[in-house]
Amino acid sequence: MKKMFSNKKGFTLVEVLLVIVIIAILAAIVIIAINPSRQIAQANNTQRSSDVQAVLNAVHQEAIDNRGTLPAAITTTATVIGSANGQINICSALVPTYMAAMPFDPTATGAGYTDCTNYNTGYTVMKTAEGRVTVNAPSAELSKVISITR
Repeated sequence: MKKMFSNKKGFTLVEVLLVIVIIAILAAIVIIAINPSRQIAQANNTQRSSDVQAVLNAVHQEAIDNRGTLPAAITTTATVIGSANGQINICSALVPTYMAAMPFDPTATGAGYTDCTNYNTGYTVMKTAEGRVTVNAPSAELSKVISITR
């Protein structure tokens, strides 16, 4: 006698589609939980904090070597550290003696370091009337304020 039903093994189209839908839902949940844009913003802020600290340390080391005198370009107005007009060019005072290279904001467009004649850090520096130096990262993300005064 011939069998009426075949014993083929495998998945039906509905079963395969159901598995794909479940995997897609789980992947969406994981991506939302990880939130890559927030992770990138946090990494950028960590880099900014490190850079601001490095610049401030270099400025103070340079001042110590010059009997407490800060670089003359640093004024009481917060100004971007860079080589363009209206920026504070302190690169030659800090690089390479106190820093290997000038750091720059990770998201600043056109920022970068090529040499002390063409750079833009994206960070600002100023001194108070008492002679304390403040270095800021004005492009900080996630509503974080990155500013160090010493």
